[in-house]
Amino acid sequence: MNEAGTVLIITGWRGAGKTSLCQMVVEQARQRGWDVAGVISLPVLEKSVKTGIEIIAIRSNERRLLARSTALANTTLQTHAWAFDPVNMQWGNEILKSAVPCDLLMVDELGPLEFERQQGWLEGLRALDSGQFKLALVVIRPELVAQARSRWPQAVELQINTVTEAPALAQQIIDQWLRSPANRS
Repeated sequence: MNEAGTVLIITGWRGAGKTSLCQMVVEQARQRGWDVAGVISLPVLEKSVKTGIEIIAIRSNERRLLARSTALANTTLQTHAWAFDPVNMQWGNEILKSAVPCDLLMVDELGPLEFERQQGWLEGLRALDSGQFKLALVVIRPELVAQARSRWPQAVELQINTVTEAPALAQQIIDQWLRSPANRS
């Protein structure tokens, strides 16, 4: 990793508010004139049940359906819970490949596909490895943090336990890391 790029690992269990935290930081970075790039993953809810995952390309705000519950879909690219659309997974990889250089890189999220099966958003791993950003936020589930820490040993880990903690953690990130992007590497 380039010394100029700081990686923040955002971790917490399902429903803890990781994506909400990321959305708050992205909005504040945009308001400060930062070049913000990457992807955010949002839940698709049907009658309050998560049935899918939608991705948003941060620079363009374009949205696509990334995955459906394995109870609703079946593909060759899947985990125990999610069947991923290979076309939209590739689209997400293209977004991540073109994300750097930037001021704030967002990768929401890297999981078992990337760390255990070397599939999924491999361009997200490469973008993070490049260090071509001032700050990167990467969402990682607690069970995969050790693998992320071995890949990015200088990363700072921030844990979120409940969605009510998101505003305070976002403010901590803003106060500590969202400085002027003018000296970006």
